[in-house]
Amino acid sequence: MDRVRSGGAGDRYGVPVRWDALFDDLAAQLAAAELQDRAAAVADLTRAEHATITLVERLRGTPGTVTLELRDGSAVTGELREAAEEWVLVGDSRRQHLVPTGAIAAVQGLGRHAEPASAGRSARLSLGHALRALMRDRRPVQVRTPAGTFPGWLARVGKDHVDLEVAPGDGHGSRVVPWSAVLCVSESPTGFVPR
Repeated sequence: MDRVRSGGAGDRYGVPVRWDALFDDLAAQLAAAELQDRAAAVADLTRAEHATITLVERLRGTPGTVTLELRDGSAVTGELREAAEEWVLVGDSRRQHLVPTGAIAAVQGLGRHAEPASAGRSARLSLGHALRALMRDRRPVQVRTPAGTFPGWLARVGKDHVDLEVAPGDGHGSRVVPWSAVLCVSESPTGFVPR
């Protein structure tokens, strides 16, 4: 049986030294458990925050070049120019590509950071806005779909489709393409001028 000694060099307030070690160990265990709890809470909060980040926000936070792999297996590579909820614009010094976000199957070169939508001019524009801007400017384009790539220019933009006037030499007339089939709208590299 242990006796409580008082006044000895190893005592503090009449408690034997080995109890000091016991309580120090308990305090250390409690501190370690609190650190683990805090680390788990931080990890949970981080996962919860990541769950709110959209692909477009990740694209906005990525500087440099990205490769957008499309649903048909093709790819578009370029520097990210704009990113809206419904579309992404990538390009290089030769041409630009408007890609509906629903056409993206995977992204290479995507950074880990995210940038939320700003009050910028393009962040709120729908795919229809972007297509109507191309139509208004009568820019020659190539519309890529699962059925093929069609050169021409946008003649009309409806609520869920676009009328494409076919380029001379590629069969005159027009094609009506549902937005759901559009994989990419690219600037025409051939210098074709609409009539």
